[in-house]
Amino acid sequence: QVQLVESGGGLVQAGGSLRLSCAASGSIFNMNRMGWSRQAPGKQRELVASITSVRSTNYADSVKGRFTISRDNAKNTVYLQMNSLKPEDTAVYYCFYNGGWGHPSDGNGYWGQGTQVTVSS
Repeated sequence: QVQLVESGGGLVQAGGSLRLSCAASGSIFNMNRMGWSRQAPGKQRELVASITSVRSTNYADSVKGRFTISRDNAKNTVYLQMNSLKPEDTAVYYCFYNGGWGHPSDGNGYWGQGTQVTVSS
């Protein structure tokens, strides 16, 4: 019932910035959580940041102070501003949506196609 389209990935030098966007369409509940997880080759997927429809946020410790998540509810779009990027941030970033306040898990929720972020040293 929900489709997600991601954009904004690319190649940047260490210390640079990127801004990811994720547009949701379909049956969007008033209360929901959206955000990004990322997965680097050979590593497990990890939560990066998320934001609820009332703009409560959470971040992985590794990105606090560098990344900022925000959303435009009128456009059903969430943004991830990534500053001071490090080579360790290199990964495929997957946008997610979940109805309610929880995070997607075990078949619940929806995922975007992923966008590659590469940070060179």
